[in-house]
Formats: sequence, structure tokens, C-alpha cells
Amino acid sequence: MRAGDESALGDVFDLHQERVFRHAFRLLRDHADAKDALTVTFFELWRRRASVRVVDGSVLPWLLVTVANAARNLDRPVRRYRRLLGDAAVGAGLVAPSGSNAGAALAALRKLPERERAVVVLAVLEGFSEREVAYALDVPPATVRSSLVRARARLRDEMAEVEASWA
Repeated sequence: MRAGDESALGDVFDLHQERVFRHAFRLLRDHADAKDALTVTFFELWRRRASVRVVDGSVLPWLLVTVANAARNLDRPVRRYRRLLGDAAVGAGLVAPSGSNAGAALAALRKLPERERAVVVLAVLEGFSEREVAYALDVPPATVRSSLVRARARLRDEMAEVEASWA
């Protein structure tokens, strides 16, 4: 693929597209948006093929980080729109839309800084080792460990707030 073989891109797509799509859908909760994120991800894979980081012979970690970035970029206008609706509802004396409590963990994950979210996705959700995550993100393993500690603390605090709101 690095040499420009388009059929190799097709092979990589066939191998990883389901897992990358599931991750995009988990983040976006919309089939069409997840397909868009998937498309952007594989377009970027082809465009940046010469510099893509491969972990133990696999581009999957790079694909998962890239699809998370694409999902965030696709979701940004939706978040702005929801915020606008919430502000309008509060200004009119109505209750602002709060979203589903079932998605509280996902919402908490989305609030994490980009690096911490990438570490959680790769290490916790996808099961890559700290060494593999460090290599995929081009950071030292100690950075992965400290990012996981910070992310877990933030997620724990966020979920405590959500649980308190259920009472």
C-alpha cells in the first residue's frame, strides 16, 4: 500500500472496516455519520500511507485513533446545535434536553482530552497493551500509564456526578 498499490488499500479496508465502523458508531450513535467517519479514515490512510504508524504489523491502532478524530470533527456541529437548542430552551423557561442516561459513559469519554481519550480507546476498549498504545501514539509507555490514571479519575468523577443526578 505504501508503494501506491490500491488493491492493498482494499485488502486493509476489508480486514479492518467492520471494527473501525463499530468504533465510529460507538462514538457517534448514527449509522450515516459512522459511515462518513469510516470513509474519512480510509481516505486519510491512503493520503498519509507513507507516514502511518504500524504496530506489530497492523495499522488498526492508527485507524482507531483516526476514526475517533474524524468522529469528533463530524460531531462538532451537532454539539453546537444541541447547545444552541439547550440555551434557547433555558431562555424560554423550559427544561434543556439532557440526553440519555444510558449514554453517560460515552458522554464522559467524549469529555476527555484527546490524548487521554485515545489511550482509553486503544488500551481499554480495544485491548492493546501499553507498549502498543505508546508506539501507536508515539509517546513513552510512562505517558500511556499516566494518561490512563488521569482518564480513569476523570471518568470516575464524571460518572459520580451523573449518578448523583439520577437520585
